[in-house]
Amino acid sequence: MCDILFKGLNSALSFLKVILLLLLTCNIGATIYIIVTISGDHQKVLPFIGIDKAFKSKNDEVADLKEAIYKGVYEEMTFFLVLEFLGLFSILFNRSTSQLLTSLSSRGIRFFNSSSTCLAKNVAMSKFDPEPVPYEKLNNNLKIVKDRLQRPLTLSEKVLYSHLDNPKEQDIARGQSYLRLRPDRVAMQDATAQMAMLQFISSGLPKVAVPSTVHCDHLIEAQLGGDKDLNRAKDINKEVYNFLATASAKYGVGFWKPGSGIIHQIILENYAFPGILLIGTDSHTVNGGGLGGLCIGVGGADAVDVMADIPWELKCPNVIGVNLTGRLNGWTSSKDVILKVADILTVKGGTGAIVEYFGPGVDSISCTGMGTICNMGAEIGATTSIFPYNSRMRDYLAATERKAIASLADEYKDLLSADKGCKYDSVIEINLDTLEPHVNGPFTPDLAHPISKLGENAKKNGYPLEVKVGLIGSCTNSSYEDMNRSVSLAKQALKHGLKSKSIFTVTPGSEQIRATIERDGQAAVLREFGGIVLANACGPCIGQWDRKDVKKGEKNTIVSSYNRNFTGRNDANPATHAFVTSPEMVTALAIAGRLDFNPLTDELVGADGKKFKLEPPTGDELPSKGFDPGQDTFQAPPKDGSKVSVDVDPKSQRLQLLSPFDKWDGKDLEDLTVLIKVKGKCTTDHISAAGPWLKYRGHLDNISNNMFIGAINSENNEANKIKNQLTGEWGGVPDVARDYKAKGVKWVAVGDENYGEGSSREHAALEPRHLGGRAIIVKSFARIHETNLKKQGLLPLTFANAADYDKIQPTDKISITGLKDLTPGKPIKAVIKHKDGSSDTITLNHTLNDLQIGWFKAGSALNRMKELKK
Repeated sequence: MCDILFKGLNSALSFLKVILLLLLTCNIGATIYIIVTISGDHQKVLPFIGIDKAFKSKNDEVADLKEAIYKGVYEEMTFFLVLEFLGLFSILFNRSTSQLLTSLSSRGIRFFNSSSTCLAKNVAMSKFDPEPVPYEKLNNNLKIVKDRLQRPLTLSEKVLYSHLDNPKEQDIARGQSYLRLRPDRVAMQDATAQMAMLQFISSGLPKVAVPSTVHCDHLIEAQLGGDKDLNRAKDINKEVYNFLATASAKYGVGFWKPGSGIIHQIILENYAFPGILLIGTDSHTVNGGGLGGLCIGVGGADAVDVMADIPWELKCPNVIGVNLTGRLNGWTSSKDVILKVADILTVKGGTGAIVEYFGPGVDSISCTGMGTICNMGAEIGATTSIFPYNSRMRDYLAATERKAIASLADEYKDLLSADKGCKYDSVIEINLDTLEPHVNGPFTPDLAHPISKLGENAKKNGYPLEVKVGLIGSCTNSSYEDMNRSVSLAKQALKHGLKSKSIFTVTPGSEQIRATIERDGQAAVLREFGGIVLANACGPCIGQWDRKDVKKGEKNTIVSSYNRNFTGRNDANPATHAFVTSPEMVTALAIAGRLDFNPLTDELVGADGKKFKLEPPTGDELPSKGFDPGQDTFQAPPKDGSKVSVDVDPKSQRLQLLSPFDKWDGKDLEDLTVLIKVKGKCTTDHISAAGPWLKYRGHLDNISNNMFIGAINSENNEANKIKNQLTGEWGGVPDVARDYKAKGVKWVAVGDENYGEGSSREHAALEPRHLGGRAIIVKSFARIHETNLKKQGLLPLTFANAADYDKIQPTDKISITGLKDLTPGKPIKAVIKHKDGSSDTITLNHTLNDLQIGWFKAGSALNRMKELKK
């Protein structure tokens, strides 16, 4: 037994190279173990003699290794090398660890590591979680799938299929089969976490099965600025924050306190990594694709499934490829890429698909810029979006203190990139050299205007030309790079004696971003420019904005770097014309104060009366001094939370424990009353508004008072005004629905195309179920909302013939028949009974599979979970 300690790395490498080359060339009958650890500054080589059964310890500390071997009975020669140097073999042989493993294994050499994977370092998924990055497991799953499919795979397919619960037997057919998956983690924002945690409590389980976090970002209203708004929110939402903090502690969930930042920025900074499969209870969870993972927005019930160790189900997505050529330059930013894609695909063109970016142009985009592109992929209905792992991601991982993950990802580049020759269902070509900056809106994020056409289009369509407010930040665009590029323009304006003509707000994406731009001076420049730095929260992006500069109903224009611009979304004013663009373009338009200003061609007049033209924006993507983490806002769960008390006051107006929905009675749904026939766009904002209603997200009965209040009634072209078919009186939609429920009248809602687009909020499904709805019949659904309806026991049905939408009148009764024979892929019939006594029989399609039919019959997915536990 001997220890050999080398002070220098070169001498250690020389010694080891000789030994390993001897082992590779000699015919040694012994069992060879190679254990790799990393710690300390010195490289140690520890040769030991032992036997196969001697080493049972799962602790790779040197002292424990020695003890394990000393206890052995030396019947055969065993050689141990404990190498405290990461990636040593790659250096010795100039090839990857996996290649070296294959070479050594072919010579009969066996390997042991304290983890279950050979030579796979136990790199934690985050500094808050002990669970390791599961690359070896994913690689093994992927090998099984590739052996079965025998074809090149896209990156999306590799990441998704490597997370299959049963890769050996899972049916895999794009756009057809339902995949059962095992996500790596769950993330929940505070508005949706309330209902998700209430459902998890109802499940009766003691602790979450996968790493999970709650993020407090949605309940902070923008009013006065940063600290004042944060302190006000902490006071107003004290009951909810206490519930989320204690529930998180009890059930093993990490809790990010108010002020920590927006969920998606926190995920990018701490939890996302190349190849991860993460689900989050917010549609913009897709932001994490900027770090090469599949991050997917879901409803709270889906999150509960994963936290309860139930495989998560997703219809196998198609894959849309976007080939990026050229390089980003000048005024064109990453935001313009997704604004152009939205123009091409529209708000529903990505439904049922993952958007996968590739091509030489990818490397010209920063990691956070890729996040921006993926983030707004939610606006085209995509399941998620993803970029291949590259040096920009490696740099970001290193800058956010995750260099070990980057080093490990370097070893698995095949897993984290598409195969040559892989096939996409369709491909979009975008040349970044010629891509023009875009401004999209108003009222929908896919109405695109190249900056050269914006003024002309605005005048032609009667958009208000004065920009009342410019807003930068949000989960889409609040990175260090975004702030720097905006600051570069603000500095130019200040140099010429100008400030923002528009009200100008800044939303830092996280406490880390806020602290860093305060330290490095960007925040001071933006304040001098006239900016108001808001709290690290969603704020106006999700309607948390106490706006004072215009009255409700006053026609006006705002320009933001946000992701959505639906009617009334930001300020609850349906007359506000909201446009989305890059932070730098927001800043330029705010300097000019006009929508018809083109910074690429137009001049400004400085305070001295001289004309000048803005230079293109510039800015570092990462801070040279490193990020300043700011205040510690994370609450780790205790090891044992069983004694933590979680109380919900029965008299609370903010929180309400859930009661199970009623089971299906086994009969057809006869003579359903038409509650509302919705005309045109019907997003989850229309079905369950945010803004002031966010405070009721934990109280199902109270928040149900906003059901459908934004939807336009086809009967009178008005919002929140429908006729009560029992009384003949007109009333608000929730009021009429409550009257029907009290009288035992079941109802159906009818909608148009892409029904339920937008947010992942499951309240848009819970509320109709709570107030007596049994089915939703539309021309087409957005993915997340359709799943949410299924989870709550509602029937999501689509017209086989879209023209049948026109056959339904508000006074009709609808019977949905053949439910006893409800079968996957088999259409069902509906009889429309008109007021004059005539009727029409139409065909309705559904996408329910066997598992989901079980949810319907049980009354909800949560009910079904409880049935299976008995």
